[in-house]
Amino acid sequence: MMQQRERAQDLVGQRYEVEVGPVAHGGHCVAKHEGRVLFVRHALPGERVVAEVTDGGEGSRFLRADAVEVLEASPDRVPAPCPYAGPGRCGGCDWQHAALGAQRRLKADVLTEQLRRLAGVEPSEVGWDGSVAPAPGDKVAKGQVPAWRTRVDFAVDEDGRAGLRRHRSHEVEPVEHCLIAAEGVEELGVEEHSWPGMAEVEAIAATGSKDRQVVLEPRPGARLPLVELDRPVSVTRVDEQGGRVRVHGRQFVRERAADRTWRVSQGGFWQVHRSAPEVLVEAVMAGLNPRDGDMALDLYCGVGLFAGALAARVGEEGAVLGIESSKQAVSDARFNLADLERVRVEKGRVEEVLPRTGIEECDLVVMDPPRSGAGREVTAAVAGLGPRRIAYVACDPAALARDLAYFRESGYRPISLKAFDLFPMTHHLECVATLVRMG
Repeated sequence: MMQQRERAQDLVGQRYEVEVGPVAHGGHCVAKHEGRVLFVRHALPGERVVAEVTDGGEGSRFLRADAVEVLEASPDRVPAPCPYAGPGRCGGCDWQHAALGAQRRLKADVLTEQLRRLAGVEPSEVGWDGSVAPAPGDKVAKGQVPAWRTRVDFAVDEDGRAGLRRHRSHEVEPVEHCLIAAEGVEELGVEEHSWPGMAEVEAIAATGSKDRQVVLEPRPGARLPLVELDRPVSVTRVDEQGGRVRVHGRQFVRERAADRTWRVSQGGFWQVHRSAPEVLVEAVMAGLNPRDGDMALDLYCGVGLFAGALAARVGEEGAVLGIESSKQAVSDARFNLADLERVRVEKGRVEEVLPRTGIEECDLVVMDPPRSGAGREVTAAVAGLGPRRIAYVACDPAALARDLAYFRESGYRPISLKAFDLFPMTHHLECVATLVRMG
């Protein structure tokens, strides 16, 4: 077994001079050397680089590599503003070496390719203009980086230093400052403090309130350190079963979006870009165009963001049902929407709960599944309810394209698609597709 593993890695460290081809899903570009495919990070389409293999061997279907020397640079290349970016360094950002406009074009190219390959459609067929829009406030001057990330999960090395993991590695790159972290995160000073015995420290800075929280994950057998940061902060820890336990302060933060305040407890899910909740609610509501009296579903509803927005638009005669698998998120959603009698939130997996609700038809559906997407079973169940419109929120273009193909099998087609750059400097993007029945 050891010999097989060694043979699988026997090209690591080899260097090849290659012409860089198109961008691929995942934050790298495609290149070839003597017929072998390389997925190259830190490169841009059209460049000529020296690529050093980081993963793979003679028997591998493809190799992973880093561009360690740029022989012919793309006009879209810029000096990486982050001192921790580059081959072998922090893996948190994919495109520090690309201008912001170029990053969005690369993301648009990836989305286009996934739509063609997995959904069999052209951008114009799904109502997409081919652009990836920046979030409000992210149109920054040349050479600047948007400080957008309100939740940062810092890894901690054996010496107690906080940092970020290197690409495809458990190794920690200690950092003194994260350029994409929101101001509220950096005000805590997590990187400047020592964290003995901790494996991870998540820093959370709420938007619209002064709430700050850190979530500590101790190494086995370690005791919690005394937390003294640069700003007042609540502390939660991860227990041996992976649950969250309040140490001191509030067990939640209060987020402000869509004209409401949202309780998000114990490090629970909330969009990480400071502008994302407003951007996505606006896109979803524009796509669904709710009417008084509509019956609406919010699937994978989290703490209730879309359910609340829908309830405000369907009126007293309307109704909204949310479904969410996280026990804590369901508790938060019920608390957040307690003043809206027309909203009900059920706990469980969508594919299990939806058939048990007894609902045979509805008017509108919004679904924001995890990165892996909804899948054929859920898309078929949703289509079987005959909604007038469906809004599908996706953070992975491949999962989106696959599920659009499933919806087509069930008689629904997209009439609009909007793409947003809610993860600047990374390869990720967010999309909102609106679907209607064919015919």
